[in-house]
Amino acid sequence: MTSGVRRIVPLTLGWEELPKSVSVYGAPHAERVREPVPGILLEVDGGWLLLDTGFNTALLRDPALRRRFYASPSYQPVLPGPGEPLEEALSAIGIDLADVHLVALSHLHVDHAGGLKHFAGRVPVHAQRAEVEYGLSGHPEPERHAIARIDFDDPRIDWRLADGDVEIAPGVTAVLTAGHTPGHQSFVVELDSSVGGGGFVFAFDAADLTENIEQERAIGSFIGVSAEETIAPIRRLKEIAARRGYRLIPGHDPVAWPALTEELARFTW
Repeated sequence: MTSGVRRIVPLTLGWEELPKSVSVYGAPHAERVREPVPGILLEVDGGWLLLDTGFNTALLRDPALRRRFYASPSYQPVLPGPGEPLEEALSAIGIDLADVHLVALSHLHVDHAGGLKHFAGRVPVHAQRAEVEYGLSGHPEPERHAIARIDFDDPRIDWRLADGDVEIAPGVTAVLTAGHTPGHQSFVVELDSSVGGGGFVFAFDAADLTENIEQERAIGSFIGVSAEETIAPIRRLKEIAARRGYRLIPGHDPVAWPALTEELARFTW
């Protein structure tokens, strides 16, 4: 019997052109970065598990919806192609959307939860209870923080809600790293011994960039906490990674993410 993940496939589901201060608190607002939008496909017992789902293309391609949900001129989302990014990314590696049997969300921001429309009524979706309750609160604040209720307010979604750290599949543990959003979670991924063991800690937006981790710099986007308080989740993830001997991967780094994607594409699974 296997006890861990047998394959990891990083996905790039688009890009975001935005001020670096969104990712690093105190960075000059005029300094801009082009960050990848991540998804991660994991082969686990029973099939494929998807971590995060990218953009809802309808909100970008319809002019009226784009004006509503992407009104800030300083933030520009970029789609990778003419179709659905998730379908195209999976098709490129020979996998169909129907092959995904489980989804987990780091959080509900528009660049992470927009692809839920592909899975409503089909597969369970793991998230933190605090995140979903905040997103469905009916208050206008979540939308001001780039959480679009239209992405996830669907009675067909089979939510599997956690109140803290939880194993969501053999070898995959969600770790509560609130701060960026009220129920943000990162993921510890343990590789099965059949592929050499070891593993990774995927920070997602608890740490966007390598410098958030290496220099312990606060992230620039947070809800309900101070900038300084966003450093504690980074330190927790660093401690987990060090204790297990795993690599800690930032969520939106324009250098680290493509490098990891290329590295794992070459790996013999």
